[in-house]
Amino acid sequence: MSEPTVRDRLDELPDVVLVGGYIVAIWLTMVVLARVVGGSQWPNLAAGFVGSVTVLIGAYAVLTLALNLQWGYTGLFNIGVAGFMAVGAYTMAILTAPVDPGAGGVPGFGLPLVVGVVGGMVVAAVVGGLAALPALRLKADYLAIVTVALSEIIRLFVNWSGVAEITLFGATFGTGGATGISFEAPDDVVAGLVTGVGSPLVAAGEAVGVSSPNLVNIAYGLALLAVVAGAYWVLTRLSNSPFGRVLKAIREDETVTQSLGKDTRLFKIKAFMIGCALMGLAGILFRGGAGYISPQQFRPAITFYVFAALIIGGSGSNTGSILGAATFSALLFYLPARIGENIPLGGGGSAGNIVEAVAALASLDPTPFVAYTVGNISTLRFVLIGVVLIYIIQNQPKGLLGHRNEPAASVDLNERRSQPGGDSDE
Repeated sequence: MSEPTVRDRLDELPDVVLVGGYIVAIWLTMVVLARVVGGSQWPNLAAGFVGSVTVLIGAYAVLTLALNLQWGYTGLFNIGVAGFMAVGAYTMAILTAPVDPGAGGVPGFGLPLVVGVVGGMVVAAVVGGLAALPALRLKADYLAIVTVALSEIIRLFVNWSGVAEITLFGATFGTGGATGISFEAPDDVVAGLVTGVGSPLVAAGEAVGVSSPNLVNIAYGLALLAVVAGAYWVLTRLSNSPFGRVLKAIREDETVTQSLGKDTRLFKIKAFMIGCALMGLAGILFRGGAGYISPQQFRPAITFYVFAALIIGGSGSNTGSILGAATFSALLFYLPARIGENIPLGGGGSAGNIVEAVAALASLDPTPFVAYTVGNISTLRFVLIGVVLIYIIQNQPKGLLGHRNEPAASVDLNERRSQPGGDSDE
């Protein structure tokens, strides 16, 4: 019997240990980078890196879990993720913005933050349901076109000056148009807890050179990871329920599922609405975390990022969704940008463009190429993302954990049952 490989041993780990260990490894990577480039200020730089990367991991994990429910479980090709994020964020902003914001501000309804969060999720789900009603009559590629068009319609609508500030039934509110809208920040709630109940930790952090804003950012990132844990628990329970098994059966073969008497359209609409609600929540906590949003924050590129994370992690696996989100946001998106900012290799050894950098390799001098790559890594990271996606699609088409894709059956159909007696060749 062959020795188990590293992949086999990782597969044997519980999901919590696998995901937790991976995120801790990312944190350690950020600390090492800060130690190398930060000089005497490295503790504060490390805290800044860890806080920012944790927020990104949490936000993209929620988005990837939502997309996995729609695409990985149900086969619904939604490329309008950014639009549903905008619906949730703008609904929350309008509900929680102060009634009298002062000069230059956009008025809202002044409701508590929790009402805004719930309202944003509900409206995002309703908009998703309304979009799904006609769209699910179409094939997968047409559904993709409908969702991306809806996403752009939403972004252009909130950018329109005609709804920047309106009065309806005696209430004045609006989106702020191109200038955006300010409201009660979810980050402020965490900041109040950190500087209040957590004041001893703030004092201890400041004693070693870590600023209070960086500690608040770490705490906000940890709060997002708690949201990820809650979403993961709900979606795992959902996927293991009869409802979830029908979703996976639709993904495998919708015609067969219909022949078993299931109303597949109703199941798909429900799954689409739940996923859109989570996308709205991510828009609230991620883009709206600082208490301000604008249309420029919801461009279509974010949809590509979420799909890239899901492809890397493995469609159909909740655990893979989180690992893919962490890999994309931390190692492919955030880390290269920080390297480019903190390890400049300019000067005479740097090539002026990529052609000169590659040409220098012919003379067996890698210095210009390395200097150019590191100096422009923040831009070249998108090339890196493309290379990683091509490699994953060609060599690991199911993603990092796509082989753990949950089947539609409630029992393992690959297991052969041993039956007593029976026919024998003897």
